[in-house]
Amino acid sequence: MTTLSIIKADTGGFVGHSAVHPDLLATAQEAVRRAVGDGLLLDAHVASCGDDVSLIMTHEHGADSERVHSFAWDTFQQTTEVAKRLGLYGAGQDLLSDAFSGNLKGMGPGYAELEFTERPSEPVICFLADKTEPGAWNLALYKMFADPFNTAGLVIDEKMHAGFRFEVYDLFEEKRITFDCPEELYDMLMFIGAPARYVVHAVQSRNLTEQAAATSTQRLSLIAGKYVGKDDPVMIVRCQSGLPAVGEVLEPFSFPYTVGGAMRGSHHAPLLPVSIPDAHTARFDGPPRVVALGFQVTDGRLVGPRDMFADPSFDSARQQANTAMDYLRRHGPFEPHRLPLEDLEYTTMRALEARIAQRWQPMPEVATSLAR
Repeated sequence: MTTLSIIKADTGGFVGHSAVHPDLLATAQEAVRRAVGDGLLLDAHVASCGDDVSLIMTHEHGADSERVHSFAWDTFQQTTEVAKRLGLYGAGQDLLSDAFSGNLKGMGPGYAELEFTERPSEPVICFLADKTEPGAWNLALYKMFADPFNTAGLVIDEKMHAGFRFEVYDLFEEKRITFDCPEELYDMLMFIGAPARYVVHAVQSRNLTEQAAATSTQRLSLIAGKYVGKDDPVMIVRCQSGLPAVGEVLEPFSFPYTVGGAMRGSHHAPLLPVSIPDAHTARFDGPPRVVALGFQVTDGRLVGPRDMFADPSFDSARQQANTAMDYLRRHGPFEPHRLPLEDLEYTTMRALEARIAQRWQPMPEVATSLAR
């Protein structure tokens, strides 16, 4: 069995929260080179989107491997030290603990992992996003695996016709549920249409009993109990041979749908599909970015990457995203640009509520009010 892991963390932004300094990437690249040489990893690639360093790794240790997670933690500690030396912004921001404790759950870094037996050809796409939340993948995964208007294979490929099983997490209650689609599609949409709380964690083929997709589901604010930055999710999607084709997996991003994130993690903004050279935010700490790195996994080797959004067919989506950003920005601090109050719980909202709590008075009765 091959395990493909993406583990990412913000360990220092250059400049502000916009990008990763080349020295941090070089430090991570040297670390994974040694890990491959020592036999811990089969192969690895270091990438970035916005201010996050992502370690894309293949190995044979399974998901939640203490050895692999410990290696990633140590690597992020090293990049944090480089960030501190360079005076980068928010050095070590995503490292919420002082000591590693077996795996990365609840420690800050985000991760998505898939275990699978390699097919004769194993195309995968690794998606990295910046300035948004784990639920940002919900709409895309619905389109890929449940919408026949997006994925023709759901209708015409007999291996896909039985549909897919979605595993959904309730991040507030720490519960999970599975939905079999298409039968339970309407039930599922009621929940995943609220992506701040309900997040698609994994997708499995019902016909092939193969796991097809995995996402990171860590919400930093829920872990830390305060606002500590946006979650910047990652996702792995396997393609072809009874799973959606590469073009079907990419198609949802031709529409720059709205996600939570952008400035201070507190606004709605369009998700902008970009090539690697453009994977750094600017305007209003946004718009939120997504990149797609395509690989062929062959005997554990990562053949690639290919920059899947470096294509003019996504130019229209990019233009539409800029137009949508213009529209939303003109709302300023008003909803729907700003997130609803319940999603601002971990910003200054708590302190503000406490400070002015005594100034709120009961509303006068209607008759008294009219008499005045």
